[in-house]
Amino acid sequence: MSSQEPRLPADHFTKPSPARLWNYWMGGKDNYAVDRAAGDAVAAVYPDIIRMAVQSRQFLIRTVRHLAGEGGARQFLDIGTGLPTMQNTHAVAQGVAPESKIVYVDNDAVVLAHARALMRDNTPEGLTTYVDADFHQPEVIISSAREVLDFRQPVSVMFMGVLGYVIDFAELRSIVSRVMDAVPPGSYLTLWDGTNTGDAVQEGGEKLTDSGAIPYVLRSPGQLAECFEGLRMLPPGMVPITEWGVGPAEVGTVEPIDAFGAVGRKP
Repeated sequence: MSSQEPRLPADHFTKPSPARLWNYWMGGKDNYAVDRAAGDAVAAVYPDIIRMAVQSRQFLIRTVRHLAGEGGARQFLDIGTGLPTMQNTHAVAQGVAPESKIVYVDNDAVVLAHARALMRDNTPEGLTTYVDADFHQPEVIISSAREVLDFRQPVSVMFMGVLGYVIDFAELRSIVSRVMDAVPPGSYLTLWDGTNTGDAVQEGGEKLTDSGAIPYVLRSPGQLAECFEGLRMLPPGMVPITEWGVGPAEVGTVEPIDAFGAVGRKP
């Protein structure tokens, strides 16, 4: 675990940050003018980016609640967590099972600065901590997470909307498989990402790149499903994130979106 003060990169105030962009789209306040300009440019051609941001958090809430409840998960490894906005992983998991342990992973200096407050917001029985690491280095993540989590017991691994920042698909598959190879049977993988399922969302991706932000690669639902090879995908499978875990009363009230996700269990 990092015990050093996070150092701001040289372009901190001049280049849009993925974490701050999503914070802006979710209605948060931890963002700068450069992030808002980039966010507005994307939203101008793809207004559904706002709904995607909000629905991505709803997907997190539903999946974590399910895994901590019916799934019996007590350990969560949230990789690429981003800035806190509403109902973060530890709050949802510990709301169901107070003894849950959560390890967040990010390498954004602003995210790490917010980590201290989140680590204080913790149940007496549980534990919440952060790893300062890049998700391109899964072995570093696993090594640090082992200091907190018991890898003899199932771990719920989460990649929530971050793998689009991996340009090469083979590398993406390698990152996910290397993490899942390290966790024991009974562990879970929860993953969602933006998809190339519409013209407007692809134009939004182009605007994001034009803004100077880190490019985000939109992939097909089929490609995302490949990340679950060797796992047993929970119903309803790889679907728009607005459709996973939605109760009968909610059916028909939320339209599909250009973001797909799924949960799988390691046999």
